[in-house]
Amino acid sequence: MRTRDFLIVFVCVVAGGALLVAAGMQLDPINAQREKMKITINPPLEGAPPSLVFATVAMGAFRGLVVDILWMRADKLKDEGQFFDARQLAEWITTLQPRFSAVWEFQAWNMAYNISVAIPASQPEQRWRWVKNGYELLRDKGIPLNPKSLSLYRELGRIFQHKMGGVSDDAHEYYKLQFAEALGPLLESPDNGLRRQDNQYFEALMRAPTRWAQIVRDPNMAGFIQALRAADEVFAADKDFVRNYLSLRQSPRRFKPEAAKVIDAYRETDALKKFDIFAKAYQLRDEWKLDPALMRKVNQMYGPVDFSDPNKHSPMDWRHPDSHAIYWAVKALDVAAREENRELSMDETNTDRIVLHSLQNLFRYGKIMVMQGPTEQAATEPNVASKPQPPQKSLFLGPDLQMFDSYHKASAQILAKYEGDRTRFESLDNGYRNMLKNAVFSFYQAGIKGYALRIYNELRKRYPNIQDFSVSLDQFARNRLREELDGFGIQDAAEMIASTLTEGYYFYAIRDDNAAAMRERFAQDAYDYYLAKYPDSERIALPPMRVLRYFGLRQFLDNDVYPLYVRVGLRDRIKVERPDIFKQLEQTEDEWRQQMEPSGNTETP
Repeated sequence: MRTRDFLIVFVCVVAGGALLVAAGMQLDPINAQREKMKITINPPLEGAPPSLVFATVAMGAFRGLVVDILWMRADKLKDEGQFFDARQLAEWITTLQPRFSAVWEFQAWNMAYNISVAIPASQPEQRWRWVKNGYELLRDKGIPLNPKSLSLYRELGRIFQHKMGGVSDDAHEYYKLQFAEALGPLLESPDNGLRRQDNQYFEALMRAPTRWAQIVRDPNMAGFIQALRAADEVFAADKDFVRNYLSLRQSPRRFKPEAAKVIDAYRETDALKKFDIFAKAYQLRDEWKLDPALMRKVNQMYGPVDFSDPNKHSPMDWRHPDSHAIYWAVKALDVAAREENRELSMDETNTDRIVLHSLQNLFRYGKIMVMQGPTEQAATEPNVASKPQPPQKSLFLGPDLQMFDSYHKASAQILAKYEGDRTRFESLDNGYRNMLKNAVFSFYQAGIKGYALRIYNELRKRYPNIQDFSVSLDQFARNRLREELDGFGIQDAAEMIASTLTEGYYFYAIRDDNAAAMRERFAQDAYDYYLAKYPDSERIALPPMRVLRYFGLRQFLDNDVYPLYVRVGLRDRIKVERPDIFKQLEQTEDEWRQQMEPSGNTETP
């Protein structure tokens, strides 16, 4: 009996050992398949302290416990303001548990919001680096590893909408300028006669080949590609060919002269036209993770609406961060819609809010104008011989009233979505009401009273019990103006009115007449309001309006940040189209010069 039991045990041990060996032999092929399918979730740590590496390896199945400890430590460091240390721990957590979406969200938020503002506003380029690191982390790493995580799409959209598209950060204009400069060259193709304002451009991007191999195999492309490779060795590698081509088109001096000659030789050819569209579509997909087909869909859903044809949408301005916020919010909502038996989560509600807030931002300051001015050195030391400096650039933002209909339509759809949830519906409805009030005033100030009246009538119909809407449109506009101005003291009035007129002159110079009319009307209404508020006081009386107009014009004409041809063109346009205003300006200028000239009979003390 003992011998029989011994044999059974022996056979079982041998069989068990054989099975373990067989299982071990399958491990490498299984791991290879997991890596190929991108479902490996526990890659080894790199750059971590030896103690942490040992702990994660030794604990095996208890790896999650290590993550919990690191997470609690990172959260404590964040509360203590030690953001850089918290970031390092968060990186280790993403390596240990790349499917843990909360840590990706935390790390991106920490870089974009905490670490960036720890750097003085006087160093905007350093701040921008951290904001950029934050959104790139989510876009390029977190979301590809967690493609079904609604919270990551929502956080990415929030960085674009709030951090970059908003105005709360002191360096927000620098962020917008850098973003616009990076995207601008990819949004037009002069060789094909297509620009970012054209819907046809986005259709061309959609039709472009998606892979480098497709272009290389195209016999029409072979001569062009080989010519560039022969002209400059930087085009030898396939990996960097597209990036170097785009750089060549923007900065030819960075490359050998022969490379620019190749471009000149191929101008007006189908090869150059096709390659240019391919390169820009490829870069949008590869670097910016933007699908031209979805960009076109977003254009059709939310693009500016033609006042003369409400069914016609122009493309979004993809240089603006809020356009990207809407893009990623749309992707998030598509992910949510594919969930079975889903409920309306707060993440989804906040994503809907991103769409609405971004559309509001685009309505208020969605038009971007990048202008070149003199360098700081040239402005302060014009006679000093020095190495040529690239011109400084300034970003100007203006309202885009054509975004209203897109906002209005999106609001109606989102409000209908939450009709069954009273709390969320009321919160969204309050924001909608405030936006409509602002829109009425904006259209009224721009002189587009038909639109203003249409929106105002909707306010009256939707909110019949609100006293503010019981007055006429003109009275409502006056009340809104009073609300806008009551926060200003009389000592600030002249400066505010002159500055508003200066901004109006700028918009008039670039032929954005709606925005110019809005600024001029606001300045006049503000002037009239202060005269009515202080009718008999000489001590706090404002200068005549024609004097303020002159001050505003001089601020514009004397500001070197605006190109000379824009300033000269403004004066010519006023003379032709607004002779009454031009005559007032000339009269005021003559009076001003007489006051500045010595009288000749002044006694010296």
